[in-house]
Amino acid sequence: MKLLASFLTKIGIFFSSILPRRVQRLSGSWLGFLWWDVFGFRKKIVLNNLKIAFPEWTEAQRKKVGRESVYQLGYNFGEFFFIPNMTREWVAKNVVFEGLENHEKAIANGKGFFYLTLHLGNGDLGANALSVIGQKIHIISKSFKNKWFNDLWFSVRGAQGVKYIEAHGPNNAFEILKALKRNEGLVFVLDQYMGKPFGVATTFFGKRTGTAYGLALFAQKTKAPVLPIYTYEGDDGKVHVVIEPAMDLSPFIVEDKDQSIANITQSFTDKLEQIVRKHPEQWMWVHRRWKDF
Repeated sequence: MKLLASFLTKIGIFFSSILPRRVQRLSGSWLGFLWWDVFGFRKKIVLNNLKIAFPEWTEAQRKKVGRESVYQLGYNFGEFFFIPNMTREWVAKNVVFEGLENHEKAIANGKGFFYLTLHLGNGDLGANALSVIGQKIHIISKSFKNKWFNDLWFSVRGAQGVKYIEAHGPNNAFEILKALKRNEGLVFVLDQYMGKPFGVATTFFGKRTGTAYGLALFAQKTKAPVLPIYTYEGDDGKVHVVIEPAMDLSPFIVEDKDQSIANITQSFTDKLEQIVRKHPEQWMWVHRRWKDF
C-alpha cells in the first residue's frame, strides 16, 4: 500500500508538471461528479447547511451552489500534485495577490503575525504561492494517525516550504511562540466546528455553533496582529490570494479574559461569514459546521 501510494503520488506530480493548469483542474472534476452527481455523498448536509446560511434562496439556487462547491473540492485535488512543481514564473503568471501591502505592514511591526482563514478556494495553492515569493508560512493543522500517509501527504502540501504545526500537539504553543519571535506568519483555519474543551459558543450565519478559541487566546496574549486571508478562483482563471488589513480587536476586549476570548472568537467568525458570502460556491459546505454546542 505504501509503495503504491508513493508511486501514484510520483505519477501525479509528473503529469502535473506537463499539463496546463486548466487541464489539471478539470482532471479533478471526476471527483466532484462521483461525489455529487453519482453517489450524492453528504448532499443532504450540503443543502441543509445552505438552507441555514441562505434561507431566502430557492432550492434550485442551493443545489447549484452546493454542486459547484463540491466540484471545487475536486478541482483542488486535481491541482494538489502540482504543488512540488510550482515556480516563481508560474506564480507570476497564475496568481494575483490582493493586499500584499498588509502583509508587509505586519512584517514591519516585528512581532510576527497571525492569518485568519477558512476552507475557501484552493488554500494550499495560495499558501505555497506565498512561500514561493519568500514569505514564511506556518499552518496550524491536524495530522493523520497513519504516519506514513501523513508524511506523504504533508510532503506534497509543504513542498514549497510551508511548515505545519500540529493543532493539539504537546509543543504547539512553544512552536507558535518561536515562529512569532522569528517574525513569521501563522495560519489558523477557523471555519470548522469545534466543541469543548477547545471551542467556545459562537453564531455563524445566525445559528449557534462552536469555534476554536486558540487564535483569540494567542492574539490576546501576544498582541500580534491578525490578518484575514483567503483564496478564490477568479473569473480570469487565476488564483486570487486576498490579504485584508489587520483586524482591530480592541472593541472586544473586556476585564473578563474568558469573555474577551469569546468576543474575539465571535469577531473572527463574523469575518469568515463575510468572506463566505462573497464566494459561497467556493466554500466547503460538506462540513457539519452547525453541530449542537
